[in-house]
Amino acid sequence: MHKINSGWLNGLAGVIIFSGSLPATRVAVRDFSPLFLTSARATIAALTALALLLLSRQARPKRRHLPALALTALGVVIGFPLLSAVALQGLTSAHSIVLLGLLPLCTAIFAVLRGGERPRPPFWLFALTGAACLGTYAALSGIKAAPRDDLLMLAAIVLCALGYAEGARLSRELGGWQVISWALALALPLMLPLTLLSLPPAFDEVSLAAWLGLAYVSLFSMLFGFVFWYRGLAQGGIAAVGQLQLLQPFMGLGLAAALLHEQVSPAMLAATLGAVVCVAGAKKFA
Repeated sequence: MHKINSGWLNGLAGVIIFSGSLPATRVAVRDFSPLFLTSARATIAALTALALLLLSRQARPKRRHLPALALTALGVVIGFPLLSAVALQGLTSAHSIVLLGLLPLCTAIFAVLRGGERPRPPFWLFALTGAACLGTYAALSGIKAAPRDDLLMLAAIVLCALGYAEGARLSRELGGWQVISWALALALPLMLPLTLLSLPPAFDEVSLAAWLGLAYVSLFSMLFGFVFWYRGLAQGGIAAVGQLQLLQPFMGLGLAAALLHEQVSPAMLAATLGAVVCVAGAKKFA
């Protein structure tokens, strides 16, 4: 029981860190291209992770670990950051945060397909209700206005869920921070050249807010948040702890309103508060 509770606490810490990702990305893509933002954040995080791996003298992962590390990198290092950055050029961060409420359900599905977990039937009722609560709001409030961006965001969510499940499964062998560190290192030979090729023509017009957004998504969203998140998923169960992501929209909406002065409607709050109830139910029956 102590391990499960620790998993939920670690997972919650990861969600709190991740809640700033989309608002920070939206700030950063005002001055950086999505390709530069994606490759630069991965490069900065990878160099930091490699330093940590070298200083702590971590053993290299075995060859059998490489496919899972590659899928982790595809999902959380490349796929989600790139697709969400492109989508955020046309979506408000508040709208995309609500769409992100579908991520817990996708994570639970991959927990079954890739992690071998078998949650009880009532769990799926709460998971589906939480996803429907946020997904219905998104569909009614503007999915017709930007279908391309919404589809990109949905593709990003599927890839992210895959990366979460694969990374969490591997964390049981390698450790949480080691998995994201090795996944970043695996992607570095691709992301570093892309960073150099996509450099902005001039940096003097880049705002301080954009630099701060890049710093946040590089160090917190791409590295430190995963230290807690993968540890939580490995300890408490991928499907179960993954439902904590239903709280992320509620936290992110507050940040979007406070930092970006975006409007948060009563319907947004109602949808996210409904999701909070579903997290409690999912935790009970997972």
